Amino acid sequence: MNASDTGFVIICATMVMLMTPALALFYGGLVRVRNVLSTNMHSYASLGLITALWAVIGYTLAFGEDVGGLIGNLAFFGLDGVQGTAAPAASALPHTVFVAFQCMFAVLTVALVSGAYAERIRFSAMLLFSGLWLIFAYAPMAHWVWGGGWMARMGAVDFAGGAVVHMASGAGALACAQALGPRLGNGRQGGLPHNLPMTLLGGGLLWFGWFGFNAGSALAAGMLAGQALLTTHLASACGILGWMLVEWKRTGKPTSLGAVSGALAGLVAITPGAGFVGLLPSMLIGFIGGMVCYGGVLLKNRFGYDDALDVVGIHGLGGTWGALATGLFATAAVNGVDGLLYGNPRQLWVQAVSVVATWAYVYAVSRGILRVVDALVGLRVMPEAEHLGLDLSEHNERGYSL
Repeated sequence: MNASDTGFVIICATMVMLMTPALALFYGGLVRVRNVLSTNMHSYASLGLITALWAVIGYTLAFGEDVGGLIGNLAFFGLDGVQGTAAPAASALPHTVFVAFQCMFAVLTVALVSGAYAERIRFSAMLLFSGLWLIFAYAPMAHWVWGGGWMARMGAVDFAGGAVVHMASGAGALACAQALGPRLGNGRQGGLPHNLPMTLLGGGLLWFGWFGFNAGSALAAGMLAGQALLTTHLASACGILGWMLVEWKRTGKPTSLGAVSGALAGLVAITPGAGFVGLLPSMLIGFIGGMVCYGGVLLKNRFGYDDALDVVGIHGLGGTWGALATGLFATAAVNGVDGLLYGNPRQLWVQAVSVVATWAYVYAVSRGILRVVDALVGLRVMPEAEHLGLDLSEHNERGYSL
């Protein structure tokens, strides 16, 4: 055991945990006032449900010994064999610390998907979908990329979750938005965000937590963690500039929502390559990521799906660009992998295959899970409950008493 590395990853795990309550603030400010608490509940329920399922079955499926390149075995079922051992992915860390760190990723990813179905899903359906999605979508993806599965064997690289977290949440979000249909009154003036300062606060806390998310994925306090820390910050800053440039040109005014969305776009875009690319390329990845995600958000109007809080546009498209950009800009000088621009065109091809496989698998599995959930408990609240607001109809609470 290395005490410095252990302490570093413990701190990073707590930072990633903070990202889920931060997401609750970010999402909560974007919805209508009558749904702020129900939207917050999606994140907090994820903290409870996904943590429990991760301990029982999720971790072993993701990081148990490989079975056919597809899934982990049940050696760690109920966290059996975890106490008092070293982490299989990092022998200098206690196994318990690695389990906790990866648990925070799983919790956040499930919470991210909730942005697509906000303001119209039954809470019981949300819980059932989230639990099944962890087992059948997230755990296999984590195993494929980080647990020794087929994507890792193929040579695909994903430093901190471009495929596992962002593309997966984007594909799941697209499936949810299409399965539930648009919100009542979607697109009307009354559907504007009710509390943008809350969203900006949540976005700032997400940015802070992302340093633990990306730098912590080095699993050691060293040069690589420092590289990931700085590439993360540079990309996020440039993401603001890229989004703001396009928004200003298109609408005539830059907005605070655009600035915080651009920051998140840059963070998403750099996540797969944070520990593989150089500093100047990270700035370009973030800048282009801001523009790509702005365009991605507009796709819902063109194709007619109601992705309430833009999970597809920011996380799905941003993660896709980041994975491909890693195939372009990765350099062995940082972490032993060269991309196209450093003489290895195969890496871009491998990254592209991983992108297609992630979107196809997670979308198909998510649609299947949604069919099961709809048959068991029904996906969507009744129209009168939606008009009243999910805070009252699902939780018997009000967000504000003014």
